Amino acid sequence: MTETITSRPVRTGTPEAPPALGGLGLFTVLLGAALPLVDFFIVNVALPTIGADLSASEAVLELVVAGYGVAYAVLLVLGGRLGDLFGRRRLFLGGMAAFGLTSLACGLAPDAWSLVAARVAQGASAAAMLPQVLATIQATTTGPRRAKAMSLYGATAGLSMVAGQILGGVLVAADIAGTGWRSVFLVNVPVVLVGLFLAARAVPETRSARPEPVDAPGTFLLAASILTLLVPLTEGRAAGWPLWTWLSLAAFPFAAAAFYAVERRADRAGRTPLVPPSLFAIVSLRRGLLLIVPFSIGFSGFMFVIAVALQQGAGLGPVAAGLALAPLAVVFFLFSLAGPRLVARYGTRVVPVGAALQGVGLALMTLAAWRSWPDLGLVELLPGAAVAGAGQALQLPVILRVVLSEVPAVRAGVGGGVMVTTQQASLALGVATLGTLFLSLVPGMGMRDALVTTLLVQLAGVALTGLLSLRLPRTIA
Repeated sequence: MTETITSRPVRTGTPEAPPALGGLGLFTVLLGAALPLVDFFIVNVALPTIGADLSASEAVLELVVAGYGVAYAVLLVLGGRLGDLFGRRRLFLGGMAAFGLTSLACGLAPDAWSLVAARVAQGASAAAMLPQVLATIQATTTGPRRAKAMSLYGATAGLSMVAGQILGGVLVAADIAGTGWRSVFLVNVPVVLVGLFLAARAVPETRSARPEPVDAPGTFLLAASILTLLVPLTEGRAAGWPLWTWLSLAAFPFAAAAFYAVERRADRAGRTPLVPPSLFAIVSLRRGLLLIVPFSIGFSGFMFVIAVALQQGAGLGPVAAGLALAPLAVVFFLFSLAGPRLVARYGTRVVPVGAALQGVGLALMTLAAWRSWPDLGLVELLPGAAVAGAGQALQLPVILRVVLSEVPAVRAGVGGGVMVTTQQASLALGVATLGTLFLSLVPGMGMRDALVTTLLVQLAGVALTGLLSLRLPRTIA
């Protein structure tokens, strides 16, 4: 891991060799990877302020979160396909510009429903931008360069999720120029402008050597599958579980089965469907995706639940609620830096060790909630958050590397889209399931017992992640 990444993209002059991704280009695409994940979590601590300012009901506030997450998840694979077809740099630039404009629309939203619409558009913009990050890394790096870039991508993904929640609390409390909660969206605008300037200079253009047209039936059926699952789970509790939520959940397995049948038929006919079933013949990809699901469900569910519990139960302000997770973010970052060396020496065995550490950290936080409630804050959560952060850092970056380690470069966009869609759908599912469980338990059990019960459920998910990680290939190709 001693090879350094040069500061400028270099073209080799041969048609077979792809352009190299320089250090500045890698920084730029990682910035593009951070923005959508930060924005998924940045609103968690801002929701009470948004609700008070816009007179928004709980159901509408949930749509502020779910509208972004669902649009993001539904369109990610399509975004990867469009990058393969029209050029990944072009889609990255267009998606980032749209993300900046929709962030501005969120920050200027005059009412709650305008904010929901802008968040949906923001999620769609993120879906155009993010798949190009992984596809560009896969297409422009090899060997140690790719290993380093993928490790940095995994570290960026995990850190962004925690940092988003911390940043949201700081910005709401700072009330910059009287903007209040609006600053959590407006802060994206200058970042996007910098990102566009850097991307135009440092990110090389790549595309698939054999681009396929958009798979319209597959796109429609994938969207139907995700929507029929996530929308009722997200909105059901707040809406009182009306008939449409049950009908939607009943339609989910049929939509998913139809999607698989259409994709398999296209794959066997020699076409490239939106999600080629043959891609799952790659053992590392298949087993890595199975790990992403419980890990991401637990991660996002925990972040949402702890934000609500600390503000509405423990009475903390947005800054204190955000900073309570600072030890997790700091330790995650430090262990992420050590991750590549540990993987080089011990292989994927670091993942079950990470799951064990995360389980210990989660158990310590559960014990702190049980013993210290309602005096729960940074000090009480610090030991558990630090240990959990170390465990998560030994899992997420490694799992993401495993998933794409054997995906051919010509399928970089499709492979990256599938992985990020799985991650994003699981993040949204975590808020929908663990968040719904927690909020449903509060009226009958009280805030403390509901929090403890939900954390114990997440602990079971961590145990599942640890068991599944034992089936990973020992080494990363």
